[in-house]
Amino acid sequence: MTVTLRFAPSPTGNIHIGNARTALVNWLYAKKNDGQFILRFDDTDVERSKVEFAEGIERDLRWLGIEPDRIERQSTRFSSYDEAAEKLKVKGLLYACYETADELDRRRKRLLARGLPPIYDRSGLRYSLKEIAAFEAEGRTAHWRFLLPNYEDDPFTTKRTEVHWDDVVRGRQTVDLASMSDPVLIRGDGTYLYTLPSVVDDIEFGITHIIRGDDHVTNTGAQIAVFEALDAKAPAFGHHNLLTSADGSGLSKRLGSLSIANLAEDGFEPMAVVSLAVLIGTSQAVEPMKNMAAMAARFDPQTITKSAAKFDMAELLGLNKRLVHDYSYDAVSERLSALNIGGGEEFWNAVRPNIEKVSDAADWWAIVNDANPVIDDEDRDFISEAKALLPDGPWDGETWKKWTALVKEKTGRKGKGLFMPLRKALTGQEHGPELATILQLIGPEKTLARLS
Repeated sequence: MTVTLRFAPSPTGNIHIGNARTALVNWLYAKKNDGQFILRFDDTDVERSKVEFAEGIERDLRWLGIEPDRIERQSTRFSSYDEAAEKLKVKGLLYACYETADELDRRRKRLLARGLPPIYDRSGLRYSLKEIAAFEAEGRTAHWRFLLPNYEDDPFTTKRTEVHWDDVVRGRQTVDLASMSDPVLIRGDGTYLYTLPSVVDDIEFGITHIIRGDDHVTNTGAQIAVFEALDAKAPAFGHHNLLTSADGSGLSKRLGSLSIANLAEDGFEPMAVVSLAVLIGTSQAVEPMKNMAAMAARFDPQTITKSAAKFDMAELLGLNKRLVHDYSYDAVSERLSALNIGGGEEFWNAVRPNIEKVSDAADWWAIVNDANPVIDDEDRDFISEAKALLPDGPWDGETWKKWTALVKEKTGRKGKGLFMPLRKALTGQEHGPELATILQLIGPEKTLARLS
């Protein structure tokens, strides 16, 4: 059997780094096992699901290096969900309930006040035909709950019913079905909640492994019961820890927290984002992987820890810088050209140790072409002497060395006292790339103008 995993976002907004972590873990697991990866859009919420968000998710995944083997959309599969729902109704495992949200909330509060767990009491199973008719006469519509197999003969007398699975990430897990309410699978307006369409798709698409956030651990017990009720074997499950922002707050599509689109727009390297998203919250060292093949070789779901992990932008910037500093000119030449950055390989090799993102090279190219010289009053005579000692052209990579040697001999200055005033006059900056290349790129004409 081919190992098959899926990533199932709702196209109701941009995906953030937490969503990307789940997508990456599934994709890497599939590739590590010569398997298949399916992108499934959970777009049954027709009003909130947007084509532009689905297109954005595909774009963001491609940017990360994820290419799905298949793309599926739940909005085209309602007939399969209807068939599964009818099968459960025939089995007596899907039953109608007519309580309003307010009524259910009041029941939960009463149970909590008595120190009891707020579990639904299965009142829907007790309705008489007369009561159902009265509800419908009021204009109420039924929502449908799945009857959990947590009893022997009487559904109103539940017993501890353990569901076990060997979690791909967390090891042996146990959930007691008697500790939860029968899940609602169909809303009062007839639309499906997540569970039933997801289970039906997982069965029909041959999903062998489901890896998702650990906020779904409890749900897994109920979902395994739904798989079995539909006469299917449940896939293997894995639950990874969740990511938070650096301050510990949760991530949200609605707020745009750390969205992949924003990270790409801000000039981060895909592999910096991938490396931090996958390796943070594991027992492995967080290092920048050069490509997805290297990431797949490093990936091991069993190294994922149980505690939530913080996605720190400072750490991301550090990884990004390490990647950029290793890039050859050939690796970035097209990107530099697109940014209208010239100077060729010499310029890139000169500036790359001083930048954190490839796009930062534009700042130094601007300085090469049009800087704002800084000459302190106490250095004006020194700069004037240095200007008079500029070698004649043509300039090359040795010009800086020859010039500063002459200036040192003439003025007696050395070290910081020699080099800092020249750097500030030429670039307007106190720090930056080696000036041997930068001086050559600035050229005689502009250098003379900046030393004036």
